[in-house]
Amino acid sequence: MTKGQRKLIIVSCAFALGFGIIPTANAMHIMEGYLPLSYAIGWGVVCVPFLLAGLFSIKKTVSEHRKTLMILAMVGAYAFVLSSLKIPSVTGSSSHPTGTGLGAILFGPCAMSVLGIIVLLFQAVLLAHGGLTTLGANTFSMAIAGPFVAWGVFKLVSRFRCPKPAAVFLASCLGSLFTYCVTSVQLGVAHPGEAGVAAATLEFLGIFAVTQIPLAIIEGILTAVVIMGLETYAKSELTELGYFKKGAV
Repeated sequence: MTKGQRKLIIVSCAFALGFGIIPTANAMHIMEGYLPLSYAIGWGVVCVPFLLAGLFSIKKTVSEHRKTLMILAMVGAYAFVLSSLKIPSVTGSSSHPTGTGLGAILFGPCAMSVLGIIVLLFQAVLLAHGGLTTLGANTFSMAIAGPFVAWGVFKLVSRFRCPKPAAVFLASCLGSLFTYCVTSVQLGVAHPGEAGVAAATLEFLGIFAVTQIPLAIIEGILTAVVIMGLETYAKSELTELGYFKKGAV
C-alpha cells in the first residue's frame, strides 16, 4: 500500500469517527426501510475506511498475482450463494450462513468487505434480500465484523501448527457466529424494550443461537471442504496468496 493510499484511509477513518459511530442499528440482511435514515447513513459512513482499504488490497493482489483473479471471483460467488440461503428469524432480519470466512482467509478481511458489499447489493436488487437503505448496516455486520474475526482466528490457530482444514473450520465457524453476536448487540441497542439493552441483547442471542450455531458449524465444514479442494486443484494460486505460510494472509 502506497503512502498516499494510507493517508486516504486515515482521512476516511477520521471522517467516519467525526460523523459519529452510531450505536443503534439492526441485524444482518436488514429488510428495506427498517432503519431510520440517520442510522442508514451512519453505518454507511463507518464502512468507508474498510472499503477503501479493501479496494487497495484487491488492486495490489490482482496486479501482483493475476492468476488469483478466478479465486477472487469464486469466493465472491461462494458468499453470494451461502448468504442467500436465509431462514426467517427476528423481525426484520434473517438467519443464514455468511460465506465470508473463505474470502477473509484467502484475501484478508478488507478485501472481503468489498466483495461483501457487492454480494449484498446484488441480493438487495435481485432477491429482495436486505435493502439499499440498509446496505451500510448489512455490510458492517456481515462483510466487516465477521471476516475480521475469521481472519484473526485463522492467523492465530495457524501459528500453533494446527492442520489447515481445522484452522479454516474454526475461523469460518467463529466468524459466522461473531457476526450474529454483533447483530444481537445491534438489535438490543436499537430495540431495548422495557428490560433494557443487556436483557434485549441476551434475548436476541438466544433466538439466533437456535439456528445460527448449527448453520455456523455446517458453514465451517463446507468451507474446509472447499479449501481442501483448492489445495488440490489450485495449489499454485494458494501459494501465491501465502496461504501455506505460517499465519498466512
